[in-house]
Amino acid sequence: MGAPPTEKPMRADARRNYERIVTAAQQAFAEQGPDAPLEEIARRAGVGIGTLYRHFPNRETLIEAVYRSSIEQLSQRAHELLEEHSPATAFEYWLREQVQWVMDNRVLATTLKAGMDHNTPTFQLCRTAIVGAAATLLQAAQDAGAIRTDIEPRDLLRFGHGIGVACETTPDAAERLIAVTLDGLRTAPAADGH
Repeated sequence: MGAPPTEKPMRADARRNYERIVTAAQQAFAEQGPDAPLEEIARRAGVGIGTLYRHFPNRETLIEAVYRSSIEQLSQRAHELLEEHSPATAFEYWLREQVQWVMDNRVLATTLKAGMDHNTPTFQLCRTAIVGAAATLLQAAQDAGAIRTDIEPRDLLRFGHGIGVACETTPDAAERLIAVTLDGLRTAPAADGH
């Protein structure tokens, strides 16, 4: 989780408070949506409301920080999965994680994007991170011969977004749609039948 890129480095205690607030806000927003009470977020983080406001002068800046943090986490997962698994398996796992991310964060993302200029540093940072993660996974899977070469990184993001939005109210359908999508993306049918 990073502080806004344009600010000077924080003291260690301020950094811990910042990260605890963002983590608490992620949980509260996931449970209650972007209108979760800021007082409750401060309580969950173990800080006073004044500390929350010192880091985040309004709800929008907190939503922006939570969104940026969650995009950074999802992007980092791409690299972790590639270190732990074959390119094909990492690709599949990340697509599943991306779909789950969309289902869990769509309301927050929609709220943020509705009020955010797409040329802001945060929006650009998030776009660069997520497209870079998708590109890294896709290139590795394509180089391994596991995924079709006519797919682009943004296509992978579109697939995940589309499935996530389509299954937001019917999450049980997500795995079936992911399996069908993966079958269409593979260069050859999987030997294990899925």
